[in-house]
Amino acid sequence: MMRTFRTGIHNTVILQPSAFSLIELVVVIFIISLATALIMPSFWESGERALRSDAKQVGNTLRYIYDEAVGKKEVYTLKVDLDNAKWKFESPRESRDYHLGKDIVFKDILIPSHGLITGGEITMEFGPLGPGEPITMHLSRNGKEYSVTFNHINGRARIYEGYVQ
Repeated sequence: MMRTFRTGIHNTVILQPSAFSLIELVVVIFIISLATALIMPSFWESGERALRSDAKQVGNTLRYIYDEAVGKKEVYTLKVDLDNAKWKFESPRESRDYHLGKDIVFKDILIPSHGLITGGEITMEFGPLGPGEPITMHLSRNGKEYSVTFNHINGRARIYEGYVQ
């Protein structure tokens, strides 16, 4: 880039390079690195983070089924397949299937009338008054555990780190 300045009788020509300076390049690389450091972890679900995320999804599903069953006065059915790490719910109007993340399993489910369930498939009904009893689900991945407790009276789920009965 060339600029011309008039200074009295003589014209002065100043040549400016059109390349980036080292400082500009360092600033741009820093901004890109910072953005990458902030964004990329959300794409990599690490072990405990994935386990906690799945525990939250189970808790949110339990709350949703409760709220919908009570609000619409309909029966919702929740089926949990402990052996295949998946669950689903059904109602007269909708149905959804879910799968736990890689290497995450349902360790067991505790329902007072059924006891501790460690395998197979369990079906629970949520009617217009919600389920008849509390539910506790334990999720595990490589020795790390999270517990999801569901209060059948108020329809709220809580997530705990570790094994809680």
